[in-house]
Amino acid sequence: VQLVESGGGLVQPGGSLTLSCAASGFTFGDYIMSWYRQGSGKERELVASISSGTYNTHYSNSVKGRFTISRDNAKNTAYLQMTSLKPEDTAIYFCKAVHTYTTSREYWGQGTQVIVSS
Repeated sequence: VQLVESGGGLVQPGGSLTLSCAASGFTFGDYIMSWYRQGSGKERELVASISSGTYNTHYSNSVKGRFTISRDNAKNTAYLQMTSLKPEDTAIYFCKAVHTYTTSREYWGQGTQVIVSS
């Protein structure tokens, strides 16, 4: 089982980035996909999630209207499109997969760094 995030980097305030999470080793379509982030000295927090069947989405208040989560089951990949980035969005971003019916089956990626700075 593997979740591999990519797409992080340095971006100026107001800029955009799209993160990808490539999954392998499990049935991607059966899992809820989520993005979390952890800033320096902060706890890990949920940013956004997308369900497996109906593609229902949920966003934290801090990113609502700026970030968009999506998934492509044919490519076993989840995405996080981030726009209007702010310095406070600086963090390591992790993707997480949780089985829709057996929540003990969960997997984490290794994270990708996003730095928002001028």
